[in-house]
Amino acid sequence: MMQKLSGFLATVVLWSGAPALAHHSGAMFDRTRTVELSGTIKQYQFANPHVWIEVVVPAQKNKASAPVQWSIEGEGPAIMARMGLGPSALRAGDKVTIKAHPLRDGRPGGSFISVTLPDGKVITPSAGPKL
Repeated sequence: MMQKLSGFLATVVLWSGAPALAHHSGAMFDRTRTVELSGTIKQYQFANPHVWIEVVVPAQKNKASAPVQWSIEGEGPAIMARMGLGPSALRAGDKVTIKAHPLRDGRPGGSFISVTLPDGKVITPSAGPKL
């Protein structure tokens, strides 16, 4: 009986670590480069496991013939909220400037570095309140 219980407990312990193994790396982002995107928030997805900022950059700002929608991956909701980017911090229609590490493959996406809000306030990971 003790052997079965030990086996069961070992299985539970091993499976409890599985979600941590499923987390992706940041290898798809080029951390040697930074892009600055000035545009309009289309959507702010404040959800686990990562917050997403969808921003539309007008054609004249992106050297393209049409507006381009960028998908910027942020940290988890708790970390973004501590920075000052809670669930209602960014709203559709807000004019912002976002800095991000772009995707290596050239698609319009990146990893969040900072955002300049419509009122001029700049929010970066180091700008949030200290716990």
